[in-house]
Parts: sequence; C-alpha cells; structure tokens
Amino acid sequence: MSANDHSADTAVDAGTEALPHHVPHGVTWPLVLGVLGVVYGDIGTSPLYALKASIDQFGSEKIAQGDLLGVLSLIFWSLIMVVTVKYVLLVMRADNRGEGGILALMVLAQRSMKNQAFRRTLALIGIAGACLFFGDGVITPAISVLSAVEGMEEVAPTLKELVLPVSAIVIVVLFAVQSRGTGSVGRIFGPVMAIWFLTIGGLGVVQLVKNPLVLYALSPTYGFALLMHHGWAAFVALGSVVLAVTGAEALYADMGHFGAASIRVAWNFFVLPCLVLNYFGQGALVLADPSAAENPFYRMAPSWALIPLIVLATLATVIASQALISGAYSVTRQCMQLGFLPRMRVDHTSATEEGQIYVPQINTVLMVGVLVLVFAFRSSDALASAYGIAVTGTFICTCILSIVVFRRQFHWSRMLALGVFGAFTVMDATFFAANALKIPEGGWVPLMLGLGLLALMTSWKRGRDLLVDRWKQDSLPLATFLARLPHSRTIRVPGMAVFMTGNPDYVPGALLHNLKHNKVLHEKVLFVTVSTRDVPDMPPGERAKITELAPGIQRVLLYYGYMESPNLPRDLGMLRGQGLEIEPMQASYFLGRETLVAAMAPKMAIWRMWLFLFLARNATPATEFFRIPSDRVVELGVRVAI
Repeated sequence: MSANDHSADTAVDAGTEALPHHVPHGVTWPLVLGVLGVVYGDIGTSPLYALKASIDQFGSEKIAQGDLLGVLSLIFWSLIMVVTVKYVLLVMRADNRGEGGILALMVLAQRSMKNQAFRRTLALIGIAGACLFFGDGVITPAISVLSAVEGMEEVAPTLKELVLPVSAIVIVVLFAVQSRGTGSVGRIFGPVMAIWFLTIGGLGVVQLVKNPLVLYALSPTYGFALLMHHGWAAFVALGSVVLAVTGAEALYADMGHFGAASIRVAWNFFVLPCLVLNYFGQGALVLADPSAAENPFYRMAPSWALIPLIVLATLATVIASQALISGAYSVTRQCMQLGFLPRMRVDHTSATEEGQIYVPQINTVLMVGVLVLVFAFRSSDALASAYGIAVTGTFICTCILSIVVFRRQFHWSRMLALGVFGAFTVMDATFFAANALKIPEGGWVPLMLGLGLLALMTSWKRGRDLLVDRWKQDSLPLATFLARLPHSRTIRVPGMAVFMTGNPDYVPGALLHNLKHNKVLHEKVLFVTVSTRDVPDMPPGERAKITELAPGIQRVLLYYGYMESPNLPRDLGMLRGQGLEIEPMQASYFLGRETLVAAMAPKMAIWRMWLFLFLARNATPATEFFRIPSDRVVELGVRVAI
C-alpha cells in the first residue's frame, strides 16, 4: 500500500448522480433461463433440507397433522412475505443504475446523506451485511453439496461412509475450475435448473394428488395456530423455517445482470409455484407416511428415479454454490473499489463480459473454509444450525438501509417507510433471534466469520484514512509547484512520465523523490488520479477528464464504477483522440512505495494497527492492480509512520 498511489484504494464520490444503466430490458425466454441458472440456485435447492430441518424441531416422534400444516404454512408465507413482497415487489425497485445488492443499497442510502456520522453508520451496516454474505458464501456450498450427496444413503445405507469423501471431491473440483470462468459452464446452468424445478414441482404434484389435505396450509391461520399453541417450540422452529428463503438476497444482488423484469417473471410464474408444490408434496408424503420425515425430499421419488434424482440434485447444488462463489468475487471487487479491502488480484475470465471475474485469494479462502465446515459438521442437519444467522443478518441490514432509501429516494413519508420496512425488520429480527438459539450448535460460525471480516474491513478503512491524512500533511500543493517550476533550474529530459496520485491537487510524492534523487523532469508529465464513483460502471464518454496544467504537463482524472477493474494502459490509450498524446506502453510509470510502520503514538488500537500493516504488506502491487507492465514501472520508496 502506498500513500502516493492510494488511488488504488479509491474513495467513493458520493456526489455522483445516478445515470442510465445498460441493463437488459424486456423479458425473453433465454433471459429467464439465465435467471434460473444464476439467481435461483440457492433458494431452489432449499427443499433438500428446509422442511426436514423444520420437522426435526418437533422431536423424533410422529409430528401431529396440525403441527405439520403449521410448518408448511410458515414456509409458504415466509416465501410470500420475505421473497415476493419484500424483495420482488419493493427492494428491487431500489437500484443503482440497474445494479442491486447490499453494497449498492448502502451507496444509495449514503448518496443524499450529508451528516458524516450517519454516513459512517450506514457504511457500517452495509459492510456488516456484506461480511455476512461472505459467511453465507462459505456455508452454502457445504450444506448444499452435503444435502445432495446424502441421498446416497437412500440408495444403500452402506454408502453413508462415502458421503464425506464424495462431497469433498465435488467441492475441490468446483473450486478448481473457477479460474476457467463461468461463461462456458453457465450455458448449461439454466437448462439444468429448469429441469430441476420441473422435477421437484412434478414430484410434489404426485404426492398432492394422493393427499391434497395439506393445501389447507395455504391459510396463514395454521401458522399462527402453531405459534400460539407451541410457543417456544414454534419459535425455535422458525430458525429452520427461514432456510426456505435462503438465497432471497440473490434476487436483488444479481438484478444488474438480468434486469428486474426477468427475475420477477421467473419467480412469480415458475420458481415460486415449483417450490410451493414441492414443499407441500413433502408435507403430503409425511402425513401419509410419518417415517418419511427422515428424508422427505428423496422419499418422494420412486426407487427407479432415485439415482438420477441424486445426480440432478448434486448438479443443482453445484450451480447454487457457483452463484454464491461468483457473488463473493463481485462483492470483493466492490469492497476494494469502495476502500474497504486492500488490492487483490482480479482475473477477467471473459473477453466480453466485464462481470465475469476470478479472485484467486478469495477462491482459496472459500475452498478451505467450505472443506473445514464439511469435515467439522459432517452432515447437512448439523450445518443447518449455522446457516440461518448469516441469511437473517443480511436481511436485517437490507431492511434498515431500505428505510433510508425509500424515505429519501422514493419520497415515502417517514411513517410509511418505518411502517413497511419496520415490520419487515421485526420479522427478520424474529428469524434472527430464533437462529441465535443455535449459536452454541454452530451458529457461531457465520458470526465469527462476519465479525472477523468486519474487523478486517474497518481496520483497513481506518488505516487507509490515516495514511491519506499523513500524506496530505507531507505533500506540496500542485499550484505552488507549478508556480515555481518556470523559475527553477530543473532539467527536462525526453520521454513521458506518468505519476499516480490519489489527490489531484497535490504533487505526487514519487515526483518529488524523483527530483530529489535524479534532478530531472520529463518533457511530458502526466498526473493520473483514479477515482471510484458511486455507480456500478461509467459510460465510456465520461471515463476521463483531461486538463492542461502547464507546457508539457497534463492531469487526467479517470473514473470507474465500483464494479469495474482499472486498466490504466488501455484507458489512457483510448484518450489519444481527446487531446492526450501518449503511447501507454512506451511511457514510464512512477509509483510511490512506502514502508509503513507504527508511530510512537499510533492513532489505532495495537491489534488494528497490526492487522492494517499485515494487509498492506500483502496487498496486490499497484502495477498488477492497474495492469501496468512491470518493465515500465519506477518505484521510489520512503518510510512512513502512522
């Protein structure tokens, strides 16, 4: 990390206005098919474990008919209220130039907020939600793959010993192929998930025809009756009921890839009906055969279809895991661009799709985390205890930010915004409290992951801000430097020098060090500042702003959206027709490299300082982050105490 090139850890310019975004419009079958493969993988595989985990809360004995109907009613109305009403009808209206997700919502909430204390609070809520999303990204592949492979036990109980090794192999292969990108694999995601939803819906229809009594559970009265009659036991069961809505955040997060219309159509007319049919079909089976409660999903299938169903379920869970893994890469890049994570290597796996990226460090961390969870918990039932905390925590963060966004951006009255999203917050908080009871059983896992990531991100942000403040104290105003330059005896040598600077109003430290040691200045000097705006991506015509400062000296401000990765040589080369004479691959790039140490009286806690310095030492070099050829870079170092 360098103060002089701290633009790699760019700050958000909150004053940017929302601009039109090139999201897909209209609804087409290929688009809906793509939605099925990317957006609905997580929530689409919840029937593998959600009802089973909910029934288990009522003991190993036969569950009463009224109680089963109550559980089904709670699952159905959770799908309606949390997914359909909150996300599909309301939250998806709040888009940042077409992009959604917890960080996009955070940026929208901050945009019109002038009070710095409120802005910091909103940032903390958004980052907390992002941290819980990472926790979800670790748990989802583990529980999804385990729940699918556990179907082997239904084929032959002796295969139980193979569940863990087979799950581990599937997970390792899944993460090993990430570097190849999701483009080619993604073509089969949609059709596979379409077959999956049709299959689980069909299995449910068969059971419903045999026992349509469970359709009474469509009435919310059964859910209320369960809560009233069982009290504490029903409250505990809510911690498993929420597993049916895991993946709801993906609807909002992936809105920029497919557009809100396609996501809504796929949910309302395909995914929701298939899920409801399957859950109610499982309920009908358990009513007819209480022993099926051991694994109601696989017991619905006839014996001849069991192995194909296991294969299909495994493919579906891999797809669900892929969506979370890809989402983790995107959130990582957004956090880097917003200044909450240090630079990391980002590989683009597609020549045409900007959003298809691969982050090696995150891939390794996720794979290790998933394997640890698989071998530590050893079953999907045990992992279910760890799952709900991350999901419900993200729900709460989304609701709080939505209150601000709908109040300010959509001009809702204070009472309406608080009434609507306050009610959803209470609902989500109830789910969270029910899952909090499982903290000793495994719920501590996402909490520890989230708190650890939150400490990491806030420490990086605080250390970076201190470094920028120190840099400003030691820097020379650019206006002063330009005024003195004509009267100095500085020798100008042939060539072009590009100096990276985080603040366009100050002289880059690398330039001052170059003058101090080499006593020369190039004939052509370019000051480049990279800035991240609070929009997903910048239109090409608004990418750069060029200013002539003095003879042979120009300033370029390059703007990127928080979902874009900088490419300095490419974007500078595209400015040659706009008054900038540069051969990016022939220029010399001067960067400052500071060796950071703790000051005698540090302004951060010791543990935070240690964490910040560790992250700074292991951050991806600016040359790699900005994609600057290493043989064109000159680095000048200095020791800095903060």
